[in-house]
Amino acid sequence: MAYFLNMKKAVFVFGFALLLIASCNKEKDSKEEFVFTAPANLPATKYNFSNNPVTTAGFILGRKLFYDATLSRDSSTSCGSCHTSFSSFTHHGHAVSHGIDNKLGIRNAPPVMNMAWSDEFMWDGGINQLDLLPIAPIENPVEMDLEFADAVNRIKNTAAYKPYFKAAFGSEEITGPKLLQAMSQFMNMLISANSKYDKWKRNEGATLTAHETDGYNLFQQKCSSCHSTDLFTDNKFHNNGIKDNFNSDSGRAHITQLPQDVGKFKTPTLRNLEYTKPFMHDGSFQTLEEVLAHYNNGVKTSATLDVALKQNSTVGIPLTPTEQQKIILFLKTLNDEDFIRDTRFAEQ
Repeated sequence: MAYFLNMKKAVFVFGFALLLIASCNKEKDSKEEFVFTAPANLPATKYNFSNNPVTTAGFILGRKLFYDATLSRDSSTSCGSCHTSFSSFTHHGHAVSHGIDNKLGIRNAPPVMNMAWSDEFMWDGGINQLDLLPIAPIENPVEMDLEFADAVNRIKNTAAYKPYFKAAFGSEEITGPKLLQAMSQFMNMLISANSKYDKWKRNEGATLTAHETDGYNLFQQKCSSCHSTDLFTDNKFHNNGIKDNFNSDSGRAHITQLPQDVGKFKTPTLRNLEYTKPFMHDGSFQTLEEVLAHYNNGVKTSATLDVALKQNSTVGIPLTPTEQQKIILFLKTLNDEDFIRDTRFAEQ
């Protein structure tokens, strides 16, 4: 009898502890201020914060919406389903995204980070405002498959959301623009710039090894024309020779309808590669070794192949095995463990 009483007491204590932890987390969340601060080593932002500044209440509402599966047709899939915090907001391990009914897309899910520094989104640049970005996956038939107007109505009919909108926008009124602005506030706060490289660049006590420094110098010589600035992307569109036939996905040309854009895709950032594999717009490569081998001797030629990959009658970027390994060592200094472990960004 005493055993069962002790067990009952233990269960009560454990349950009380969980409630206490949850209460503390909520208390912490309510007191923590969320303010957008641009890291010193990143260039100027492109997002217009004067129209939609980040507030604590807006961030919390945006996070709630980002992880809300009711924004999909059968309430099974949220934005966070294909953009998980522990994988730098990509769909880790999946060559292409898996949406509603386990349908497959045709492209790899890009990371959701450092969004304030871009004004063209998706691999083809089909969205040119962050505030409009969520509409695309919500309405895409192989992602969330729900008309945006229906998604807004679902949120309107969820009474629990009214105090969140009241706190964020001063009114319980729920509208599409407010929903999108809240999601932008959350996404704008997903800043990754605290890697070993960043701390070295900002003179915050980190140092690169000799091999990492060699890799950095090689990277500047051979890779930085496209992966430029400390964003490690020029935010432009290039054909990097992954394929020589683009019938299944014409890339940027899908948006512009221009023949010179066939096979061009947006330059991805090189931050957090440890967590975002597989790589390329179609998830072609599983390892960084495969990526560099591609540039060394696997580039396929086509009419729109980037000029940087056909210099002096040479196709690709010649790299010795030693050079490839040193570049990889440098790329690993761009992994930001603080970012992927930041509990503020995870589903609450």
